[in-house]
Amino acid sequence: MIRVILFTLFCFLIGACGGGEVLRVTTVHDGDLSYLQDTERAEVVRIKKAQKGKGIGSGLNHVIKKAPNISAHEYLRTRGNLESSETLDYKMGGYDVLSIEVYEEPDLSRDAVRVSADGYITFPLIGGVKVADKTSAEVENIIAGLLAEGQFLVNPHVSVFVKEYLSKKVLILGAVERPGSYELRASERVLDVLSKAGGVDFAEGGNKITILRTETAGGTKDEKIAIDINLRRLLDGEDPLSNLRISDKDIIYIPKADKVFIIGEVKDPGDYLLKDRDVTIVEAVGMAGGFTRIAARNRTKIIRVEDGVEKIIHVKIDEIMREGRKAEDIVLRPNDIIVVPESFF
Repeated sequence: MIRVILFTLFCFLIGACGGGEVLRVTTVHDGDLSYLQDTERAEVVRIKKAQKGKGIGSGLNHVIKKAPNISAHEYLRTRGNLESSETLDYKMGGYDVLSIEVYEEPDLSRDAVRVSADGYITFPLIGGVKVADKTSAEVENIIAGLLAEGQFLVNPHVSVFVKEYLSKKVLILGAVERPGSYELRASERVLDVLSKAGGVDFAEGGNKITILRTETAGGTKDEKIAIDINLRRLLDGEDPLSNLRISDKDIIYIPKADKVFIIGEVKDPGDYLLKDRDVTIVEAVGMAGGFTRIAARNRTKIIRVEDGVEKIIHVKIDEIMREGRKAEDIVLRPNDIIVVPESFF
């Protein structure tokens, strides 16, 4: 009798008995972490705080989800006429700074002429000139024509170029080296603006780019569309058509890759990216170098938030591996925290 009791207790402590449930789910109430050891608890709290501080925020993700989502190829097929009809030359706008030279007329030439917010410049002799939505060549012809029309000069030759590009912006967010707002010049494309931002942060980045674009629908109201691009195919040169031309006020967003976090008695604890395929609990432990010698393998836990509810999935990994119960090798989800506790003995 005593032997039976001791054997049962031994099996309970080390989880070595075959059979029984391999996975068991419990719910955490009010963020209670008392089931963890002190070091584990501190690490889980740190990870949760870091998760809350990361990301662009729910606002942008909400807008992207609400907007019609289309692929780059679908965009070119249905709205490609908009891109092909745009001139490759830069069209000026408010706050741009121009350099204007009138040939053999240094008194009229100006090195830094700022375009007003409403798209005008002031030029000697002819006064206000609207330059918004016009190319350098068009502004050259307008100024030369007004100087000749006013009989200030005979056959004037005018040269105009943009000295500072300040009217058009693109916002680059997410997994790039230097996220932020960048000036946009004529005919710049996705790869051009990614280069401005220092390129993709491959340690953090996922495999998708989303361009959130505002377009005028039927000439009446603005609508937002989300254009999805496969990042790997674009960078590898497999899909050059996805290198779309960037428009004013575009938001380019490279979402951070999904991660899982592994703490406790594994050889290389830390965070690990989930890219392009499902990863199971056994595979994740392998990614982290495997268990340490003192790991309580059958007391492994997965902390998961599901529909706003925090749950603990208790996993007997040894039983999954020893008994070939691969079907119970649970697939991880983004932001899962895997805790491998220390063995009691």
